[in-house]
Amino acid sequence: MDSQEVISKTVGFVKETLKHAESGHDWWHIQRVWNTSKHLAELENADMLIVELAALLHDIADSKFNGGNEEIGPRKAGEFLNAIHVNEDVIQHVQKIILNMSFKASLGTVEFHSKELAVVQDADRLDAIGAIGIARAFTYGGFKNREIYNPEIKPNLTMSKEEYKNSSAPTINHFYEKLLLLKDKMNTETGKKLARERHAFMEQYLQQFYAEWEGEL
Repeated sequence: MDSQEVISKTVGFVKETLKHAESGHDWWHIQRVWNTSKHLAELENADMLIVELAALLHDIADSKFNGGNEEIGPRKAGEFLNAIHVNEDVIQHVQKIILNMSFKASLGTVEFHSKELAVVQDADRLDAIGAIGIARAFTYGGFKNREIYNPEIKPNLTMSKEEYKNSSAPTINHFYEKLLLLKDKMNTETGKKLARERHAFMEQYLQQFYAEWEGEL
């Protein structure tokens, strides 16, 4: 099976698996991350097959929708790739990317690094900030029935990995606890540039949000 057939089968598998997913983590999120990953992979001279497979499969079983289980995603990805006879070295690399690319993973100890991880991680983080990132944050907050904002609940800027996983804070807090931190966690030069632009947009949004919250005219 050639690379294009592998990618085609993977796209079909992901679309079918995520057809009922929460809309911030659905096929359209995957497609955006996939497209951005391909652009970054070309610029970074990364292994395109590994990058594409990791981008396509990175949320195949997101831990936050699976009781916090961080092993189920890599396992499900590995089972699928094994079934279509992908090379074992490629499978293991893809699984390591999926296991280590999330923001919450960065709150613990990350011992795996690769050019391909850097690329897919940047693409995923870019989709978490800017205009789409804002939309996704409030979509997930609504999905979890969280408050939009509560000025009495202050952001926790020193969360451990477990605290982050178990947080139920208002969505505005999520900007300070994750989204505004991503600009300084980017890996690639292109990722850093794009993140600065999207970061500035989020800061502008928050200024407008607080002005409206306070009823300023």
